[in-house]
Amino acid sequence: MKHGRLGFGVLVSTGVLAAGALVMAPAANAVTPDTATISFDCGFFGSGTATLTATQDGTAATISLSTSAIKSPLNISANSVKSTLKLTNNGSGTSTFTGNSNPAIPAGGDVSTGPLNGTAAAGDSLEASSLTVVVFGITATCNATSAQTPGPFVF
Repeated sequence: MKHGRLGFGVLVSTGVLAAGALVMAPAANAVTPDTATISFDCGFFGSGTATLTATQDGTAATISLSTSAIKSPLNISANSVKSTLKLTNNGSGTSTFTGNSNPAIPAGGDVSTGPLNGTAAAGDSLEASSLTVVVFGITATCNATSAQTPGPFVF
C-alpha cells in the first residue's frame, strides 16, 4: 500500500511541475499574415509592387521589404539604404518602422530593405501607407496606391 501512495504522490508532483512549466513558458507571438504585398507610387523613381514580411518578438517587431517601384541606379553596398516605413495602426493611428539594413543590391535591381524595426502591441493591425528610402543621399518617397493584400498585419 505504501508503494501505491508513493506512486500517486510522484504522479501528482510530476503533473504539477509540468503544468508550472506550461504556465511559465512565454506565449508565442504570431503575425497574421506574415507576408503581404502592396503597390507604391514613387513619383520620378517609378511605381510597382512591394512584398513585406513581418515578424514579432514580444512588442518588438520587424518588417523587411522588397519593391520593384525603385530600381538601384548603381551597385549599392549592404547596410547603406536608410528606410522609413509608415503604417496605419488600427485604421487611424500611425506606426513607424526604420532601419538601414539591406543586402547588397546590384545596379538595376529592386531595392530591398530591412529588417526595419518598430513596435507592435497585441491586437495592432498595421497596413503600409508610405515608404521613404534614402540611397546615395537621394530621397525617394513612395505612397501606397492599393490596399495591402491579403490584409493588414495583425499582431
